[in-house]
Amino acid sequence: MSLKPADSLRQLHTFGIEAGARHIDVAETISDLCRLWLAAQTEKSPFLLLGGGSNVLFTEDFNGTVVINQIPGKTVRETPDAWFIEVGAGENWHELIRWMLANSIYGMENLALIPGCAGTAPIQNIGAYGTEFKDVCDYVDVTSLSDGQTTRLTAEECRFGYRDSIFKHDYQQGYAITAVGLKLPKVWKPNLSYGDLKSLDPATVTPQQVFDMVCQMRMSKLPDPAVTGNAGSFFKNPVVTAECAQKIKAQYPDCPQYVVADGIKLAAGWLIDQCQLKGHQEGGAAVHMNQALVLINRDNATGDDVIRLARYVRQQVAARFGVQLEPEVRFIGTDGEISATEAIA
Repeated sequence: MSLKPADSLRQLHTFGIEAGARHIDVAETISDLCRLWLAAQTEKSPFLLLGGGSNVLFTEDFNGTVVINQIPGKTVRETPDAWFIEVGAGENWHELIRWMLANSIYGMENLALIPGCAGTAPIQNIGAYGTEFKDVCDYVDVTSLSDGQTTRLTAEECRFGYRDSIFKHDYQQGYAITAVGLKLPKVWKPNLSYGDLKSLDPATVTPQQVFDMVCQMRMSKLPDPAVTGNAGSFFKNPVVTAECAQKIKAQYPDCPQYVVADGIKLAAGWLIDQCQLKGHQEGGAAVHMNQALVLINRDNATGDDVIRLARYVRQQVAARFGVQLEPEVRFIGTDGEISATEAIA
């Protein structure tokens, strides 16, 4: 299936930035992916695989082929202790969680309402409310587009980190995630460690109640991309040294801080909020009024508008706290992905 050459990408990514591409195609099989990749190689044209378009910013028109990964499929097997679900990369992530709830398969409720599809979840190691993709991952199937050979990587081999994985490095070019395997214990244990979830009683709470509250929290803080273009959390939560964290805590006692393996994690949204940047606008891009961590397409923003806004936010946080924010969103330039951190430096 092919769309018109030079068609608009505006409806294919959640930021809703106006950008074009030389070709836009849809792949529903591994064969489709390989055929389209080989055609781009023959033309010596840049190639970009796009899932739900939920974590990307097009900084300018893309001078190549954009392929929408819509590989479908859900299969389930079980053991006495666990459910094992294989999911095609093109399946919508939120609808997958709804389907699992309907089929009494629990454990992914904290990841509800995250936009995108199953194939993009491992790349960023998506996470919310105390749960990350790595916590439910059994394996990831990655296909070499040059020959169609698929390799199955265990969760450990995926090298998951905070919004990071092997797919941002070793498998960035010439490969595609085509399926993910999930493992959910049959004995459900709710994760109620974040936000309003703490108000729920772990002895009586149900998976549906956790799902509903997660959806409620996300909708109250995050704008609907269908209404206001955005890519969700724009910046990563920075991890700093204990010394740096103590200095900030001494001046700002209410600063949220979390101990992690490599230091102290700070809340990027809180840092931005302390700089009183909610509502600040550069061109058509603005900091969201309800959640400072989200940059929005307020008024036909361009990629350059978002870059200028992100740069300003980063400068203000650095000046006040001595902390350098890094974008979580992937920046796509004319020939492919560019360094988001360098773009806003």
